This record gives sequence, C-alpha cells and structure tokens, in this order.
Amino acid sequence: MVEKKGSTGKKTSNRSDDMKMSDQEIARKDKLEKLAQENIDLFPHKVKSTHSVFEINEGFSSLSKEDLEKKKEKVIVPGRIVSIRKMGRATFFHIIDSRSRLQVYLREDKVGKTHYKIFSLIDIGDVISVAGVLFITKTGELTVMAESFTFLAKCLHPLPEKWHGLQDVEIRYRKRYLDLIMNPAQREVFRLRGAMIAFIRKFFDENGYLEVETPMMQPIPGGALARPFKTFHNALSMDLYLRIAPELYLKRLIVGGFEKVYEINRSFRNEGVSSEHNPEFTMLEFYEAYSDYEDMMELTEELIHKMSMALLGTEEVTFGEHTVSLKKPWKRLKFKDALITYSGLSPSRFDNKSEIIEFASTLTPEKKPLPYGKALDVIFDKHVKHNLVQPTFVLNPPKEVSPLAKESKDNPDEAERFELVMGGMEIANAFSELSDPEEQKKRFEQQEQARKGGDEDAHWIDTDYIHALEYGLPPTGGEGIGIDRLVMIFANRKSIREVILFPLLRLKE
Repeated sequence: MVEKKGSTGKKTSNRSDDMKMSDQEIARKDKLEKLAQENIDLFPHKVKSTHSVFEINEGFSSLSKEDLEKKKEKVIVPGRIVSIRKMGRATFFHIIDSRSRLQVYLREDKVGKTHYKIFSLIDIGDVISVAGVLFITKTGELTVMAESFTFLAKCLHPLPEKWHGLQDVEIRYRKRYLDLIMNPAQREVFRLRGAMIAFIRKFFDENGYLEVETPMMQPIPGGALARPFKTFHNALSMDLYLRIAPELYLKRLIVGGFEKVYEINRSFRNEGVSSEHNPEFTMLEFYEAYSDYEDMMELTEELIHKMSMALLGTEEVTFGEHTVSLKKPWKRLKFKDALITYSGLSPSRFDNKSEIIEFASTLTPEKKPLPYGKALDVIFDKHVKHNLVQPTFVLNPPKEVSPLAKESKDNPDEAERFELVMGGMEIANAFSELSDPEEQKKRFEQQEQARKGGDEDAHWIDTDYIHALEYGLPPTGGEGIGIDRLVMIFANRKSIREVILFPLLRLKE
C-alpha cells in the first residue's frame, strides 16, 4: 500500500475504496511500518503455545496466590489485545480468545528496554503471543508476568469503544468478525449453536439413524411448498434448482432399505427476509420406517428436552419476556381448535368456505382470494401462531396444504401431520408420509394446476419420486426441524440474524 500526501497535508492511502484514512488508521499503519523497520515478522507462519486463554482460566483460576507462586507455571498464550493500561515502565493489558479473557503484566525490567519500546507500537486489537509465569495480583486477578512477547497480526482499524461493545446492528451483521471480537455474548451464541448440532448428531447416531447427504442442486425442486432459486449447469446444459428441502431424496432412501436416516442440511427458499426467515437456512430432517407422526412427536420431545438438560442444565428456557417449559409431555392441539380459540372463528364459520376465503384475503399483501385450505393456513399464521409460546403440537391441518402427508384416518380433509410451535414460531413440521403412488401423483397434479394458476409456492411433479413409491414405501414418519429457530429459543434471540453467522443482506450502495 503506497502512501501519498493529501491536499490537507495529512497522509492518505491509495486504498481500493478511495476512502481517506482516519488519523487513527494512519497512526496504526505507521506503527506497522516501524515494526517492519525493527525486523519484526509482520505475517508469521506459525506460533507455538502451551495454553489458550480459556485453558489458563479453567486450569489455574481456582489456585491460591501461594500455590501459584510455588507452582511457577510457565505459559505461552496467544490472544487479541482488548485493553491497554500503561504506567511508565510497566503496562497492564488484557488478551482474549474465543471464550475467555486474561490479564498480562509487562515490565521494562523483565523484557528489556528494546522490547518494551517495541510494545509501544502495539495497539488494542493487535494479536500477540505472550510467554511468562502465572501469578495473582494484589486485586486477586490471575495474570501472566510477561518475559517476552511475539507480534502476530496488526489491527489496522480502531475497535469500537470498549465499554459499549459493537451496538450498530447493521455493522454487526455485515462485519460479523468485528461483532465476534467485541461481543463475548455473541460468541457464546455460536458456541451454543455448534454444541446443539453436535448433540443432534450424537442423539440420532445413538438411536440407530444413519447420517446421509442428498443433492443441494436438484433438477426438480420438491419436499416443501416454497419458491426455489434457479441456476444453470453449463456442461450439462440444464436448469437446476437449489433445494428447498431434502425430503423426497431421504424418502427414496427409505424405499431403498435404510430404515432410519437423517440429514443436517442447508436449504434455500426464494422468499422474504424477516426476523424468522433467511433465504439460506439450516434444517434437520429425519425419517423412520414403520412409524408415524405420533412417534415423531415423542422423538421430538425427547430430543429437545434432553438437549436442553445437557447443554443448558434446565428444562425451562427464557425467550424474550416468556419462560418456555420443555417439561414433557407437550401440549397437543387440533388445528381447527387452535383457530377457534385464537382467531375468533366460530365452529359454524368453518363450513362457510367463501367467508373464510374472504377473511384470509384481507390478511395477505395481495388481497387476493386463496384456496380454502391455504386460507385457513394464512389465518393460522396471522392470528394463532404468535399465541403459542409453550411447546405445542398443532395437529391435523388441511390436507390441501399437505401434499406429501397421509390423510387423517378420522377426517379425509385433514392431514396426519403436525407443526411444532414454540415461542410463537413454527419450529418443526412432520407427517405420516404418504406412501400411495397413485394418490401422490394425484396430489402432485393438483399442485401443478395451482402452480400454473399463479401459486409459485406449489409443489412440482416429480415422476421419479412417484416411480420410487411404486417399489414400496413402508409406513414412515418424517420430520423437519428448523435449527436456526431452535437456536433462537435456546439462545434467547428474537431475530434469526442473531443466530446465523453471515445472514443474507442487501448490498450496500
């Protein structure tokens, strides 16, 4: 990066964005150049360490001052500097890793005048490695008495003000790396997310499920009612679609003889962005032969309850202003009863389809009439879902909006299906899977007509899947759980962007 004098007389930089550097940025860059003049390796290849910051705090913070003095524990620990307090020929500073924070005491008489002077070229935000002996200060803080330090990386931009962290939501999402540096609580959200995914894998592995992978690019989008993203494969000269769900491929595996399968998958839906929706999201889908949606309910209760106890140590979690109890058994509520209870619809009004359709049309941006089943679904989304804070299995929604589910044995207009709603959000969706190939073909054809009529979310006809069903799909229960939303509940975050490391954002102009 070549520097030049600007019209103001201050140094500016030929940066690619043609933005003038701030005084602090100029000063930091000057320090980097001075470090180079001191023959400091500005971009070292490797650093040896004995401990992480977290390991030091975990392993030694419980020791007394006397025990630590006897131990004379020597450590080499890397970290990012987040505070510096200089006092003449001595300096206190703190370094962090992804989980913890540690104080370092640097004295000129310990490291030598030359190296102490070099430390004056170090800024908050820089990454260094410190070698020294652990001790406890008069104020009782575990500290490294530095004997030497090694420069590892220069932070060329000042970090946000330390007492308030990074508050600007837009910057936090666009520059997640900065968010993670400044906000320890946000690092813990993603540590929890990783632990949840690891727990899910362990749970299903121990229950005899096989983890599998299915295509993310598909010639026919399927497995859910949603709009796909479209792409083109040059070598094969064919359109492909990013998957909206792995369902139809996973059920092909059940046909093929795998009795229990699961996939933690990335799926993509070309729909709006909101506090509950991101176009790219993570789902858990699992299928079990010789079972039905009742079995899926029991498995879901067990999975989420055990996960909460293992990772949070409680069966009650705080979500916003609510306490969500995961104690089993969870509430079961018929779809129709939920509408009557929360939407103000009387039982008699369900028989007046035109009235339902007209009411639902007032709830959509387009203000257009919808098919009866979809109208009920819209009313549920607008008037019911947000009332269901405690875990609730909403049972038997309209078959019309459940093209892959068996119809209910008690009512042919309803599906043998449930949605799990928690914290006012849909967390999971499960069926007793439709296994009749002729009925599935009929349902697909109905969806195709709806799609031709302008319903962009309608399911496509997948003739190969129908052919697979003709080889015999045994009774099967299947389910999809939205991992992002489940993390929102466990981490007490009200926006899905808080639990996705890099959410999709509109490009800045």
